[in-house]
Amino acid sequence: MTGIEKITARIEADAQAEVAAIKAAADERCAALRAEYEKKAQEAYWERIRAGVKDCESRVDRMGRLAQMESKKSVLSLKQAMVGEAFDRAVDTICQMPQEEYVEAMAVLAAKSSVSGSESIVLNERDRARCGEDIVRAANAKLAAQGKEAHLSLSGETGDMRAGFLLREGDVSVNCSVEVLAELCRSEMAAKVASALFD
Repeated sequence: MTGIEKITARIEADAQAEVAAIKAAADERCAALRAEYEKKAQEAYWERIRAGVKDCESRVDRMGRLAQMESKKSVLSLKQAMVGEAFDRAVDTICQMPQEEYVEAMAVLAAKSSVSGSESIVLNERDRARCGEDIVRAANAKLAAQGKEAHLSLSGETGDMRAGFLLREGDVSVNCSVEVLAELCRSEMAAKVASALFD
């Protein structure tokens, strides 16, 4: 081997050694970067998993609260409907009372509602025909028994009501229809009716 060949071989060996060292350093650096980024990727992955779980829990919680609210609203709506039904049935019961009991109930109400004792009683067409005179007579008897003026009269007019009456004197009317009385009682008695129905 000549001197030039020895020098060339030596340069080549040094270059290969340097290439091997650079490659080893690059491999080491790549491995370190890979490990670092794998660690970061793993942390990002678990962070997203935790955020996703938290978001799911939050949604489930929100949906649970919403479902609970909707359930309460539905139950309340049902209770209100049933209380309304109870009052409607009470009106129906009054409308279907035997005539004698109905006359007594209306007479008591008229005597209680009368201010001057000389008002006219406006009934619906059916009640006016079947028991109007009886109601007026019984109401006047009750007023007289209490020592009050007892000159109630049966109006020639009829009213648009299911049951009950209007007590009219001049321009002033007192609405004693069963529907209106039921509505007035509803605000006072709805809680008691609900309690009786649901407790």
